[in-house]
Amino acid sequence: MFPIPRAAKAWLGVFCAGALSVGGCSPLPSHQGYIVDADLVNSVQPGVDNRESVLQTLGRPSFASQFNQGDWYYIARESRAYGFQKPNPKAQLTLQITFDAAGTVTAIRRGSAEQIASISPDSKKTPTLGRERSFFSDLFGNIGTVGAPGAGGQGPGQGGGGGGRDTP
Repeated sequence: MFPIPRAAKAWLGVFCAGALSVGGCSPLPSHQGYIVDADLVNSVQPGVDNRESVLQTLGRPSFASQFNQGDWYYIARESRAYGFQKPNPKAQLTLQITFDAAGTVTAIRRGSAEQIASISPDSKKTPTLGRERSFFSDLFGNIGTVGAPGAGGQGPGQGGGGGGRDTP
């Protein structure tokens, strides 16, 4: 064995660190939901198929309508993420199958990634209508309004009297 020079060890370390960092930047693909088979989806026909035949052909839906139990939804999404970032949807298929009261398929609609709504329920502030109040406004805002005319309480001379247990 021959000795490796110190400079070569340093360059080897830099090369390995660079290879690891570049490898960490590659996107990680993921699939969520229904696995689409185009032949099976195209075999479902409005007016011909019913709930049972759709269940046998496509399987259980991703979710069903909550209001009229007339729609089944099959959802498939392809996403990519870098490292620990939030995944970005690249493609989505939403298959909506509508049934009538007898359980026969009446319509099949397909949706795509353009219909994805971006919502962020993890916001630190809930948007509300009305005015903004500060901490001190919340803390001291009721001072002077107790018993004031028009403030909802009964002020002096407005038929007050306390309204305790012994008084009507």
